[in-house]
Amino acid sequence: MTEDPSLTIEKALSLNLDPLKYGTIVEIGAGQEVSRWFFQAGAAAGTIAKSMSAYDMKFSDEIYGVAADQRYVSRSRLESMLEHEFDLIVSRISEQRPDSSRFFAFANTVTAQGFKKRADCHGWLGIRLQLTPKSPPDEIILHVRMLDETNLDQQEALGILGVNLIYGAYHYHDNPEKLLKSLVENLRWGRIEIDLIEMHGPTLGAIDDRLMALELVKADLSRAVLFNLDGKVVIPADTFYRKRVLAMRGKFYAVEQGDIDLFMHAKSRFQKESKASDSEVLSLTELTMAQMANDKSIDTSDFLARANRLSDAGFHVLISGFFRHFRVSQYLSGNTREPVAIVTGVEGLGDIFREDYYDGLTGGILEGLGQMFPPSTVVYVYPTISDTSIASYEDLPVDDHLKPLLTYLHDRNQIMFIDDYESLPT
Repeated sequence: MTEDPSLTIEKALSLNLDPLKYGTIVEIGAGQEVSRWFFQAGAAAGTIAKSMSAYDMKFSDEIYGVAADQRYVSRSRLESMLEHEFDLIVSRISEQRPDSSRFFAFANTVTAQGFKKRADCHGWLGIRLQLTPKSPPDEIILHVRMLDETNLDQQEALGILGVNLIYGAYHYHDNPEKLLKSLVENLRWGRIEIDLIEMHGPTLGAIDDRLMALELVKADLSRAVLFNLDGKVVIPADTFYRKRVLAMRGKFYAVEQGDIDLFMHAKSRFQKESKASDSEVLSLTELTMAQMANDKSIDTSDFLARANRLSDAGFHVLISGFFRHFRVSQYLSGNTREPVAIVTGVEGLGDIFREDYYDGLTGGILEGLGQMFPPSTVVYVYPTISDTSIASYEDLPVDDHLKPLLTYLHDRNQIMFIDDYESLPT
């Protein structure tokens, strides 16, 4: 056994051979893949007091209570599982174990690839554990998206992630950056995406969850994280559900009144064209970390400060790793079935029609524009006061051989040049 094991089987065995870490593993939705690693490693009786899956909804309700929202793949269900199982192991086992024992309860509830159809595969994982003997528990909660194509691969990825979480919670809790990176050890990039992490308790509660969320993007563990109007990290799919999304990209080092006025003008137009009430439109600003040449130079506290200012101004804030515009559009349309509008300037439109921005795509700019402009997506192009030579969409800075594409999208009302906005920002 290595001093700091990296392989999943080594991590499981290391925990099994530690006589002071003892707990339960309960899993719903993708088999018992986490506990399987501990049994496969051997000496599992040293770590696992109980492993269980309560797939039947009636059984689950009898054990963990009826969820108010009637959802079984949810944060509330995960929290009920963690609370119940942790209290149970402490009350039943603590007197029979050494005084220096540190107990834990691990749980997950997920929607994995179905037998009949492809679903949005996601889930909640968490661990409640004692970091010191007899202490009140700390807790780590994750929301993940499982990106593998098959159920078997998703099960495998979930099992590896679960072992990493249990091991990392005990061994790297004093090094949050290392803990984050350890979560995806032995998982190739693109299998799992983590879009929320929260930590609570006497030790982990001192860590700022919002900074941790930004570290996820910085470490390329998540494509983007979303802050709501209260500055809290939320799940994009839940927040965008049945919402028309109006988004504006920018650096937003300061919240300028000119930007707000422009956005409100676009919002009024978007509401009218999509026949939406004010409450049906989600106002979003997006900042990207992708233009930073060196990840080590990214100051997550600066991004958080900008996000706080934008939240205070009435915007949801998406902080992403997207460099190209079509990735933003693809992400937004993937999280809502309602219309999406993106507000940009002339320079932004020029970037959308830069052919070199689509290097690496098999279909080049045609493929990229197809992802940028699904049928329900529109781009509002606003000139600035310095764009004096631009009077209509025909004057926009697009290479001549690409202008037929611009005309096509304009004729479909998917690119709209806004020439009736009088209060142009400087």
